[in-house]
Amino acid sequence: MKLTFRWYGEKDCIPLEYIRQIQGMTGVVTAVYDVPVGEVWNVSALQRLKTLANGAGLEMEVIESIPVHEDIKLGKPTRDKLIANYAQNIINCGKVGVKCVCYNFMPVFDWFRTNLYYKHTDGSTSLSYREEDFKKLDKHNLRLPGWDESYTSEQLNGLLKEYEGITHEKLFENLVYFLKGIMPACNESGVNMAIHPDDPPWNIFGLPRIV
Repeated sequence: MKLTFRWYGEKDCIPLEYIRQIQGMTGVVTAVYDVPVGEVWNVSALQRLKTLANGAGLEMEVIESIPVHEDIKLGKPTRDKLIANYAQNIINCGKVGVKCVCYNFMPVFDWFRTNLYYKHTDGSTSLSYREEDFKKLDKHNLRLPGWDESYTSEQLNGLLKEYEGITHEKLFENLVYFLKGIMPACNESGVNMAIHPDDPPWNIFGLPRIV
């Protein structure tokens, strides 16, 4: 097992030099953050991240994540083009030495927290999820920490509406379809896929979760 640390690219407030100072740290886990979901990452952008990491004495062998477009999860007709783009991203990652790509198949919200700055007794803060706080939320009028800029209220409600017809079985079918579409690229590039478990691991707002 190798010890790695999340790095949010050149705009991260924590510089690579600080990450390198952590005892036993060997590399960073990062991504290309300025490309819309579903589009292809430029190899030069990946290479720049790798060059910066290597320059600080760190490896860049893991990407987290290449987001899976909602149309793929929903099984829309547009998914084949989006899957092809995803496969190209895997190939591009392989070209710069990436060995593992993390992803998830959670509808709409990805990981879900009710507080991004939960204060502990020692004064430190962390992300937190409290079921009692979640139950107070109205899915049609959400004010979520960390999601204020992800969707407009209309977009979010539209997505929730689209998922009303998606069962656990259908979502699993769409996951299998996606995996079959990208596995040739994984085999070609030597990149392993690592799926992030559903977080939390149960349905939220009626959205199916299968991992």
